[in-house]
Amino acid sequence: MENINLFESPQVKHIHFVGIGGSSMSGLAEILISLGYKISGSDMKESASTQKLGKMGAQIRPYHSAESIENPDLVVYTVAVKDNNPELIKAREMGIPVIDRAALLGQLMKKYPFSIAISGTHGKTTTTSMVTMIMLESGLDPTIHIGGELPTIGGNTKIGGNQYFITEACEYYGSFLKFNPYLAVILNIELDHVDYFKDIDHIKDTFYMFAKLVPDNGYVVACIDDANTSELINRLSCKKITYGVKSPDAEWTATGIEYDEKGCASFKLVKDGSELDIIRLSVPGIHNVSNSLAAIASCYALGCDLKSIKEGLLKFTGTLRRFELKGIADNIRVVDDYAHHPSEVVATLKAAKNGNYDKVWCVFQPHTYTRTKSLLGDFSKAFSNADRVIVSDIYAAREIDTGEIHSSMVADKIASAGQNAVYISGFDAIADYLDKNVSPGDLVITMGAGDIYKVGELFLRKRNQIP
Repeated sequence: MENINLFESPQVKHIHFVGIGGSSMSGLAEILISLGYKISGSDMKESASTQKLGKMGAQIRPYHSAESIENPDLVVYTVAVKDNNPELIKAREMGIPVIDRAALLGQLMKKYPFSIAISGTHGKTTTTSMVTMIMLESGLDPTIHIGGELPTIGGNTKIGGNQYFITEACEYYGSFLKFNPYLAVILNIELDHVDYFKDIDHIKDTFYMFAKLVPDNGYVVACIDDANTSELINRLSCKKITYGVKSPDAEWTATGIEYDEKGCASFKLVKDGSELDIIRLSVPGIHNVSNSLAAIASCYALGCDLKSIKEGLLKFTGTLRRFELKGIADNIRVVDDYAHHPSEVVATLKAAKNGNYDKVWCVFQPHTYTRTKSLLGDFSKAFSNADRVIVSDIYAAREIDTGEIHSSMVADKIASAGQNAVYISGFDAIADYLDKNVSPGDLVITMGAGDIYKVGELFLRKRNQIP
């Protein structure tokens, strides 16, 4: 089923989603409803996403059961759903085609002449959102599928026209190898997802195979500041566009970078050595200058004008969980960020350091045991721009604790690198510690891909700033 065009298969009218409440799955279901498909699905719990889909006509059950398979033409599942799932078993027994989420997304991309897929170890959601804002400003009416929540579109999905499709492209499990991009962005390539990838060479090879999916008349937009990405693009035959903050030989670059009191940058936009305009961003950090160059290069190649590029980027104030302001209490600013890889931690804390704060407090929640163990050395050096570091318990996500790594070891490693770091177990205890020790003028960043944002909310409640 993955090798044919789903949208040229008239027999496919009813699609069933196993795990329909997930961020990507619910967005895909919403798009398919708009295209006239009958949608059903199941999830282990009811959510705002399942309620929204229900109002749109989807039939959804809040549990997994074989009885949910009522003769659909296609069943879609996520990698989190295992082969012993009763719905998958029933579908296969009935001979119903079964594909994973990435394959469905790849099939959907075939429907649009200009599918834009943003990949990279870091920065995918932000860059996808920047591209979205520019294309909306340009009046191109793209259909949008983002990994995070973008307030401008009221969530992570927007139904648009039938020409442009914008999506993130995740490398985990090689998912993006099932995509069909016309324009692919490669932001960076680093070691991550070590529960799947064997080593950095495995990751590089996977990104190369992704880039090879772009047709000869399409584009690969690549950051040549990143050595792994720069090495990769020299092997491609399609049209290539380069960018970089540190690479003056890149086609697109930035000079004269300055920061305001919140750490947001303005810079001179340079193309092929010629200054074009001044770009101002409403999100902080040098990493977002780089992300904006990726968005600029991509949208310019697709015909967006400089005025729309400038306005779209200026209007982009971030997505949820990316340096998201949670509240201000007694002149103490509380933000939340999704950073969970050492490079992301470094980038976010550099952005914070550019702001006008007395002290930067980082409350870090390690994400998965395998990542924490394999990147422990890198984590130890990642917090140099924080004045105080609190490490919470590891967020297990899909993994089981084998006892080989513990958050106290992370705190000890950070402390051994010369930082003021402590391990505290329990969100209430962390919020109490913050309440007793932070001062007016400080910045508190809760950081991680799990549920560490709850600590900031607990702290703000203690200061009577949120109910």
